[in-house]
Amino acid sequence: MKDIGHHLQNTSARFRSISEARPGAKLAGLWQWFAPGYRRWYLRDGDKQRPSYARGLTLLRSHMPELLPTFEQLLQVCAADELTARFLTLYDPPAIVAGCSQAVWTRGETALIRNYDFPAGLCESVLLHSNWNGTAVIAMTDCFWGVLDGINEHGLSVSLAYGGRRELGRGFSITLILRYILEFCQTVEQATDVLRRIPVQLSYNVTLVDRQGNYVTVLLSPDRDVQVTHRNRATNHQHPREVNLYECLADSRIRENFLAARLDDQRQSFAHFQQLFLLPPLYRYAAESRGWGTLYTSTYFPAAGYMELHWPDGSWRQGFDHFVEQERTVVYRG
Repeated sequence: MKDIGHHLQNTSARFRSISEARPGAKLAGLWQWFAPGYRRWYLRDGDKQRPSYARGLTLLRSHMPELLPTFEQLLQVCAADELTARFLTLYDPPAIVAGCSQAVWTRGETALIRNYDFPAGLCESVLLHSNWNGTAVIAMTDCFWGVLDGINEHGLSVSLAYGGRRELGRGFSITLILRYILEFCQTVEQATDVLRRIPVQLSYNVTLVDRQGNYVTVLLSPDRDVQVTHRNRATNHQHPREVNLYECLADSRIRENFLAARLDDQRQSFAHFQQLFLLPPLYRYAAESRGWGTLYTSTYFPAAGYMELHWPDGSWRQGFDHFVEQERTVVYRG
């Protein structure tokens, strides 16, 4: 589990929305803040457990060559030493486990809604508006340049949920793969092709929605073939009979069944459905989840090209036509 410079028992998070078209001074400042924690996290199992820089770079060049110019810019911005460069390849880092609930609303305007559940002190809490490769992207970041959820100017929207399985393989962090998708894909079909070909390190459920209203949930595992489904919701398991080995995610089926029932209810309005993400069982309090809690709810509107962040006591709305840099400290009941 990551440690990015905050204490595990923190009950608050400082959210920042930042706009920087190309990697520059703002990202450099973020790296200075995150670097000590990420270095500790990256080496938590010992230096020999992590791949060499040459190995990570070779595989990045092989699987996502279009990202290399951005990668090189980030190395300059971070004044990267060898350890930082190894980390930024995001090939075979320590495993990241996150609990999430996500759903696709299809009646009226299509929307992707998700809760991100994680210890408050271990989340970057950065919403970054960028244009690194000719496509504007708005995304919640992870591992500095990875993506937890986001949207690009073509309307392609994506979010991830941990898949609930311990099997670990040799592959990239899912957050870098999602960054690659938002940088270079426009449709669900293109994004699905990416997920089929790039090796992923751990099991994840990735939900994709595009401007045309197409959507899929893709089940990724390092030891199984990629499964593309038409599921309109996902939590933290991939198959009903699999036992979730993480106690903090044991309510995965409860949340998934709740989402299914609400999505099937024709009387359900979008406004009420969105509000349900701020209430149990979807919304989780840290004290009831062994330190885990819902840190934010994000909603993406692919056709309109904007997104919203929601907390129980407030919200942000950010779009490509109007993006506001701001900060907000959120206090969690824990």
